[in-house]
Amino acid sequence: QVQLVESGGGLVQAGGSLRLSCAASGRSFSNYAMGWFRQAPGKEREFVAAISLNGGRTSYADSVKGRFTISRDNAKNTWYLQMNSLKPEDTAVYYCAAGPYLSTKRLEYSYWGQGTQVTVSS
Repeated sequence: QVQLVESGGGLVQAGGSLRLSCAASGRSFSNYAMGWFRQAPGKEREFVAAISLNGGRTSYADSVKGRFTISRDNAKNTWYLQMNSLKPEDTAVYYCAAGPYLSTKRLEYSYWGQGTQVTVSS
């Protein structure tokens, strides 16, 4: 069975850093684009970052540009979201996802993890 499992979430003070990981199993995702989305209470799930199949292209939401970095390790079937200079507005459940091509649209992604909570205190 295909599984995507996020880890690395937690509580951090404003200005701090966290690195989220998404470990996939059940199949290789080398031919998939990977993405990160987040959802705060009472809000819709929103795009955060995505990376192309070979890592040559990345895309970021305006709210996280310059602070977050997405990367992938195809040998480990894992992708990451390095989050620096965290703000209280970054508080949300973060979800990793995989799809056939790089996209900012959540409907383009076929596989999803269960989510990991990130809480940034002020």
